[in-house]
Amino acid sequence: MGFRFPAIRRASLTARQGTSKSEDIPKGYFAVYVGEKQNRFVIPISYLNQPSFQDLLNQAEEEFGYDHPMGGLTIPCSEDVFQHTISYFN
Repeated sequence: MGFRFPAIRRASLTARQGTSKSEDIPKGYFAVYVGEKQNRFVIPISYLNQPSFQDLLNQAEEEFGYDHPMGGLTIPCSEDVFQHTISYFN
């Protein structure tokens, strides 16, 4: 059984490959890459204020530093952990 989080959107692989990354991100949102397969999630900027999301950002800094080869913000956790963490923000 899956859960839907209305404030986040998981970008499909086709959308990620076929369009400019900045074109498919609405104002007030940003993209992060999560999990082994580096799935892309578009989430509200307001999540940056959440202490538990800041913990995820600190983990990303420790693991990747500021110069990550993908060029995007990559969160070093599984999709399940990420979705569980942000589920408390809604």
